[in-house]
Amino acid sequence: MKAKFDDATIRNFQPASKVYDCLADKEPGFGIRIHPGGTMAFFFLYKLDGQKKFLNLGHYPVTSLKIARELYQAESAKVKALRRGSADGVDPVAKIKREKQQRIADTAAQAQQYTVAELATEYIEKHAKPNKRGWKEDERILGYDALQVWGKRKAADITKRDVVLLLERIVERGSPGSANNNFKIIRKMFTFAVERDILQQTPCTGVKMPAPLIRKDRYLDEKEIRAFWNNLEVCHVSGEVKRALKLILLTGQRPGEVIGMHTNEINGAWWTIPVERSKNKREHRVYLTATAQELIGELKVLDKKTNEMKPKGFIFPTPHTKKTQHIENTVPAQVIRRNLAVPVLVDGVPVFDKKGAPITENKLGVADFTPHDLRRTCATFMSKIGFMDEIIDAVLNHTKQGIIRTYNVNRYDKEIQAALKAWERKLLALTVGNDSSKVIPIGRKAAA
Repeated sequence: MKAKFDDATIRNFQPASKVYDCLADKEPGFGIRIHPGGTMAFFFLYKLDGQKKFLNLGHYPVTSLKIARELYQAESAKVKALRRGSADGVDPVAKIKREKQQRIADTAAQAQQYTVAELATEYIEKHAKPNKRGWKEDERILGYDALQVWGKRKAADITKRDVVLLLERIVERGSPGSANNNFKIIRKMFTFAVERDILQQTPCTGVKMPAPLIRKDRYLDEKEIRAFWNNLEVCHVSGEVKRALKLILLTGQRPGEVIGMHTNEINGAWWTIPVERSKNKREHRVYLTATAQELIGELKVLDKKTNEMKPKGFIFPTPHTKKTQHIENTVPAQVIRRNLAVPVLVDGVPVFDKKGAPITENKLGVADFTPHDLRRTCATFMSKIGFMDEIIDAVLNHTKQGIIRTYNVNRYDKEIQAALKAWERKLLALTVGNDSSKVIPIGRKAAA
């Protein structure tokens, strides 16, 4: 179909079940394509050497009729000049294709110059830092294995075989979980490279997870809780980290959220984790029991310069006095790993077994666990005490699922308080011998 092109006419075009075109009645080859969804795009249709060619001039109304007409006139003049054999003649579609091929060639040439170390730096700066709170863990994981082996190699030279061999090496040294974590970060880094046109393909395609995924169901039993709580006092750990680890177990909150606790988040017996620090981007209120408040300590400190009391700031500050920030989020996990296998020394010299492996001692007296397992321990024992899953989810700040997410906006403050008080009583009974018979969940009555 043909029509006189003006804005009123174009706005009145109605979408059909199939794509259709309308050509301008007095401008050869100038037209607009109407899609079933209602989007419209200007085009220039022309023929060279018997071959039809289609040039997209932009979507309407982002590209106005005036601009589209100017583009059509400019490109039409180039085609006419080409037909006359003029040096000014250009085939617009062929030019776009050549430019695209050149960009691909330039990208490939650029990729050949990227080392894996340079790619890792760009991934951390352009993706991990803006999008991941735990970006430093990505940086640590890449630096420990991938960059040690591939750092100076060209990113484009890394093959699927290289990835498989690296992961196998990590598994063979007895770290299947680390192999899985490495693969997740390496895969994301190379996918990032493809998305940014640094590489044309990722060497991770077709590579499977190197080790079976272990279901995360580890929690400390009563004996382990007692050992952890009491042995922590004799470990080589700073007071801040000891208190933070105990607070994770006591409150059931995420390790990173506990580590970043600040005095401006605490109001009396309630700690409010703000949206910007909450994993699920939801503000969360946590009741602070007497033991929790004792672990947090004083909220104000003496300013030696003014001799006045001022807010402490971060509850678990970094030991670096020149920095105003909290302890690194990775510190609790590092402290646990270190104290699960402390080298045995004789006269200050490490002792080795017959196979040459260092002899170590588990200072915590607990089988391998992580800070997150302390959170799971809290949840598990609240369930054993008798609290419903809905209340435990409220304590843990788990996102509600299904229709209840829309209609149930109850914050469960009273229930959270009751659950954390009950868990505190149970925990103190296990660790310092207080009478646990008074641990009564909400909705239950004490025995007569």
